Parts: sequence; structure tokens; C-alpha cells
Amino acid sequence: MEHTKDVVFDMNNTPSNVIVIPTSTWYLPNDKGYLKLGNKHLKAVKKLINTNKIRFDIIHAHFSWSAGFVGVQLKKDYSVPLVITTHAYDLHDIPFRSDKWKELIKGVLSNADHVVTVCQKNMEYINQIDINSPISVIPSGYRKEKFHPKDVKKCRIKLNLPLEKKIILTVGNLLDVKGHTYLIDSMKEIVNSRDDVVCIIVGEGRLRKKLQRKIKVNKLGNYVVLKGSRNREEIVDWLNACDVFVLPSLNEGSPTVLFESLACGKPFVGTTVGGIPEYITSDDHGILVKPKNSKLLAKALLDSLERNWDSKLIIEHSKQYDWGNLCKEKVNIYSSLINNS
Repeated sequence: MEHTKDVVFDMNNTPSNVIVIPTSTWYLPNDKGYLKLGNKHLKAVKKLINTNKIRFDIIHAHFSWSAGFVGVQLKKDYSVPLVITTHAYDLHDIPFRSDKWKELIKGVLSNADHVVTVCQKNMEYINQIDINSPISVIPSGYRKEKFHPKDVKKCRIKLNLPLEKKIILTVGNLLDVKGHTYLIDSMKEIVNSRDDVVCIIVGEGRLRKKLQRKIKVNKLGNYVVLKGSRNREEIVDWLNACDVFVLPSLNEGSPTVLFESLACGKPFVGTTVGGIPEYITSDDHGILVKPKNSKLLAKALLDSLERNWDSKLIIEHSKQYDWGNLCKEKVNIYSSLINNS
């Protein structure tokens, strides 16, 4: 993220006259606290704008709450167009917590001049909310200059990983929705078939202690390793070090790490949730199973470890999701709104 005279957060190569509003990283534990986050977020962004005398012609907010709410208020104050990108939990969770939340999110999205969502699956939730704004589907994508194939052996040596083992990797916050508990259960099945496998879980979150206990109780200490959070710049090395990437999520939008793993030439094993089936469209790229089923997940992972994947074919499939291509669609939206404002 770059901080310049004309932009608060310059993300994903957006033009310099676009103010991009990110969302908060952590969920608040209750609705009352989460509702208050909207005004807190707005106050923080306004302070940045005023302190740095930021000028902008368009606003792009990521997630309907709380960044979308902030975008609506700024749109009214500064009379500029607003784009809101919806991702996952802000569509399949927040609006359906209560009638109050549904009306709140409906009001936010209906005040956007354009809504972008990251997968076609999300349209089901948008239709239930019933908004009037124009909508485009643009996935999360990846940056090809950062995510690309690297030498497996060199990456494993750099990360102090075993050279002789088969490595299964997942990357994500340690939250229930990411399905780590089912991945650990699947490892119980896998080690009954082969003992040359290590599952690496990269990420941090409130479930760490629970997952650690589960690993210990099931005597999987030699087979499942919690590596904690890692620097974003290091993720490309972890992806290249693995044999298979897995994402056992219970719900998703269009997970960026999916595209990043494909860009590194790694087969993807995941669940048939959210937009994932829209992007893993062939068994040449990976294997998908129903969520919350550790036995099916174990079978898919074992099959993926046995298979001789064509990494060049996987990389070729990933290229359509490079940000260099996807950003053109966003720039067209920006240009249209600015020209008509």
C-alpha cells in the first residue's frame, strides 16, 4: 500500500485519483461492537483525508461493511462516484444476521454507483438483498510479478522443510470458516496410507490452541505443523515448496491464494463452496470435494499426491486471473463513472 498526495491506499494498481477504502482485519465479537465499527472507520478515513489534504475523483470500498458504509458517507460529503467490492462474509453472513443488518447492507450497496463482486455465486446473495446498483463479477486475481514458479528444492532449503517428504500446504487465518479441523481429520486418514506426508498450515488466528490440541490428541505432531503467520512476501516460497495446495473452506468468495497457488503451478484441492468451482473448472487444475467431509478430502489429497500433474497447464490456466488483465475491467468502470459524473 502506498500513501501519496492524491490517494489513501493505492492497491492493485488503481489509478492515483481513486481513494480505496480497505476493511478492518478482525471481526468484532458482537453486533453492537461491529455496528460501532462503521463510524470509527469513517472517522479514521476522514482524518487521513483532511490531514494529508487528499484529493480524489472516485471512491472504491472493499467489503460492504464497514468500508462500504464509509464509502457511502464520503460519497455524500464529496459528491464523487462510489464503487463497492463485495467478497464473501459481507454477503453470505452479515446481511442475514437480522432484518436490521439486511436493511443496512441493502442501503449501503444501493448507494453504490457500481457494485463489483468476486464470483457469480455471490449473485445469489445479492439478489436476496435486492439492490438496484449495476453489478460486475471480477475475481480477486493475483500479481504475476510476485507469484510464479520457483525451484522447489531451493524453496524447501530456504524454509527449512524436508526434501524427501510430500508437502501439503494451506494458507489462511485460523478461523472456523477455513475448515482446518477437517483438514487435520483428513490427515488421520492419509497417514494410514502413507507416512511420507507433512501438512503445513500457514496462518494465525483464534483457533490456534484448539488446533494444536487436536493435533496432539490425534498424535499427528510429525504430520501436521502450524507455522503461524508469515510475511506476505514469503508466501510465494511456501507455495513453490509444496506438492499440493489445499483449501478446505466452509465458505469462500474468490480466494486470492487459489490463484496464487495456480500461478506457481500447484494443483489445487478444495471444496465446492463460493466461487471456487467457477475457477477450478477442470480436473487438470485440481480436485474439489464437498465441505465438512474429512474422508472425501483425504481421498482427494491422496489422489493428488499420486497424480503426475502438468504444472505448465495449471500455470496457463492461471494467467487469465492476473491482475494485469483484471484491472482493465476495473479501470473501465472507473472511467465510465468519472466521465459521467
